[in-house]
Amino acid sequence: MSRPRCAHNHALPALRFSPRMRSATAVCFMLLVSKKSNLGSLRSSPTKVHSLGRGLHGSCSRFPSRPAWEEKAATMSQGGTRGAAKPQDRGWAWMVLLAAVLLQGLTLGFPSCIGVFFTDLQHEFQASNSETSWFPSIMVAVLHGGGPLCSILVKRFGYRFAVMLGGLLSSVGMVSSSFCKSLGQLYLTAGLITGLGSCFSFQAGVTALGHYFVRWQALANAMASTGVSLGFTLWPLLSQYMLDEMGWRNTFLIFGGILLNCCVCGAIMRPVRLASGSLVQLPRPGEDSGRRAEEAQLSNGASSPHLKYQQQNRKTACFQMLQKYLAFDIFCQNKGYQIYTIGVTWMMMGFVLPHVYLVPYAIQNGVEERKAALLISIIGFINIFIRPLTGLLSGHRIFTGRRIYLFNLAVLLCGLSNFICIVSAEFSVLIVYCVILSIAMSGIGALTFQVLMDVVEMDRFSSALGLFTVLESITLLIGPPLTGLLVDITNDFHYVFYTSSFLLISAALFMGLSFCALEKKRNLKEASKVPLDNPSRYQYNDTPTEPQPESQSTPAVVYVTSI
Repeated sequence: MSRPRCAHNHALPALRFSPRMRSATAVCFMLLVSKKSNLGSLRSSPTKVHSLGRGLHGSCSRFPSRPAWEEKAATMSQGGTRGAAKPQDRGWAWMVLLAAVLLQGLTLGFPSCIGVFFTDLQHEFQASNSETSWFPSIMVAVLHGGGPLCSILVKRFGYRFAVMLGGLLSSVGMVSSSFCKSLGQLYLTAGLITGLGSCFSFQAGVTALGHYFVRWQALANAMASTGVSLGFTLWPLLSQYMLDEMGWRNTFLIFGGILLNCCVCGAIMRPVRLASGSLVQLPRPGEDSGRRAEEAQLSNGASSPHLKYQQQNRKTACFQMLQKYLAFDIFCQNKGYQIYTIGVTWMMMGFVLPHVYLVPYAIQNGVEERKAALLISIIGFINIFIRPLTGLLSGHRIFTGRRIYLFNLAVLLCGLSNFICIVSAEFSVLIVYCVILSIAMSGIGALTFQVLMDVVEMDRFSSALGLFTVLESITLLIGPPLTGLLVDITNDFHYVFYTSSFLLISAALFMGLSFCALEKKRNLKEASKVPLDNPSRYQYNDTPTEPQPESQSTPAVVYVTSI
């Protein structure tokens, strides 16, 4: 149809579209294009079309900026939802605390039941005490020493993924162990695989707890630690009952199903927004690809401002990784950390021995198997009440700067209590021993990581923790087998408790005297008014632990307690 013309035979002026009409035209065009593109979802959602038009018009809400999209993607990549970014210390945080209690009972509490199976495994595989003790030693050592690997995993995939992966590994390890035909296979399945899975679930769970609690960190960590006590109480009783009813193989098979509950606990631990406003997020893929591209350019001869650092090969990268997760520089420079790490590493060699050999020792001296298993449960039951009280007591202002001495007192009491077993092996005497040992254990368990936070700077705490747990795991690995070898040679279980007492008492004296000397040195420097290069190396920090912002992020596995 021809366009109307005016009297002078000129064309009418072109029609002018309003901004709203232009927006509608653009939306219609995008809908047409969407038939062969990835915009097809717009056709099925009128709400999206309406909001898109409003964004194009510019009078209402526009498209989110790129950082907002990246922030949302970072949240969703860790399994987060809109409800995940809630304030800390309330609401869903208490559900996370409940999950952390169950996790610690399922992971840290689980090795307490291995002593119940000690005699049966010896008879099944015709093994010595030393050979059989490698099984719980490997499990406990991997559980404590896998911290740096768990830190990398949490940093890359998030703590929820790490907890659920750990639950799956723990289950697979125990199910596989029920089919083992040799001790070597048991070392691999129940020892290595289950120990590694328990490490992932436990340490990532503690990390999640640290992100959800700031104000109530002391209370949350004290309550979460009761899960270990619950595990110590229930696992031995359940193990002895199932062992009597169906044998150790079927018991291990059922344990595999029970440990799958770690995955349920992990599902509860949604990613949380940090106090600084940034999300707990993963490294952006673009950063990794950009780094690879820069490295490729450098390998082709291109120049860079950081050429000196970029030209370092795998040795430099390996060294940087070790420095990040295993703080050797802190160990060499920080005397307090050096003393504490050496002392706890030495202490752990004797600390674990009663848990492995108490049940076999009682059975050998005529105590019924059910009563012998009850001894470990007594230790766990008393821990339920004493451990939280110890954690809260140590957080009081009176003990600021003195927690290391409270810790040494607990270690000394633990060492002295072993002499009770040497005096008599009657069931009533062993109950008294378990009560005193449980009180000492509560102090050690509640204070171990709080004291570590006192002697290192918080921005390097994760790195210090990595080296601390690795060295600790070495002595946990070799302690029971060496003591088992001593028992095989002497055929006397009393040497287990002699060895444990010597290691614990010597560690307590070493740490106590060393920190006294270190404190004297600090007081002399303060008296002479000479400023310290780094005061936090020599004195305690009583500021609450805050989560680090993304710009100052540290390895993700952090045991967060009050300072």
